[in-house]
Amino acid sequence: QMNVIPDILPNMDPIAEVNLSFGRRNVQPGEFVDSRVSELPGTLNVQVFDKGSRPVTVAIVDADVPDVENDRFNYRCHFLAANIWIAPKQTKIHLNIRQKDKILLPWLPAYAQKGSPYHRLGIFILEQPEGKTIDVAEAMKERFYKDGTSWKVQRDKFVLRSFIDRHSLKPVGVTMFRTQWDEGTAGVMQRAGIAGADVELRRKRIEPLPYKKKDGARYR
Repeated sequence: QMNVIPDILPNMDPIAEVNLSFGRRNVQPGEFVDSRVSELPGTLNVQVFDKGSRPVTVAIVDADVPDVENDRFNYRCHFLAANIWIAPKQTKIHLNIRQKDKILLPWLPAYAQKGSPYHRLGIFILEQPEGKTIDVAEAMKERFYKDGTSWKVQRDKFVLRSFIDRHSLKPVGVTMFRTQWDEGTAGVMQRAGIAGADVELRRKRIEPLPYKKKDGARYR
């Protein structure tokens, strides 16, 4: 209903149940979460139903980052970690992960700048192929192509589809929550070192197209 699919990923067939909590607060899919509640990393409960343990990657992506200059939206990655083992009886994933062989991008508090619409944060569980681990140090290196372009893991303009293709990952579970500007957002942004807490976003005014009068003159 929130169109996280296909806005972040074009499609997926979830086979794992994913639930999010911040402390004692259990979050229902699509629920608004106060910025002060989501300031610190939460916990995922990922329930798979087939036997055996397997490594997964967890990606949390904001689908609604305003690009005011171009009047559109971009993505931002708020968390990315790999090589996390889960099983039917091993379901907890704590998002305060710091191990160098797991963490690519540590937790960044969810926030929406003043004046922007609410943001949808999609939480994806991605199964790694054949029980293989990802070399985190290697995955973080910038890649250069023959046409002169490059790609690297970074928060801003993060494209989950590209990351999945690079590492042959299989999306198996998803949930999401929403965040919006609230009375605690400025403090959350300041404590996290995020610029823009004192800036109110305003969308560029879209001018209507001119049309012709009967005499051929044009006006708006």
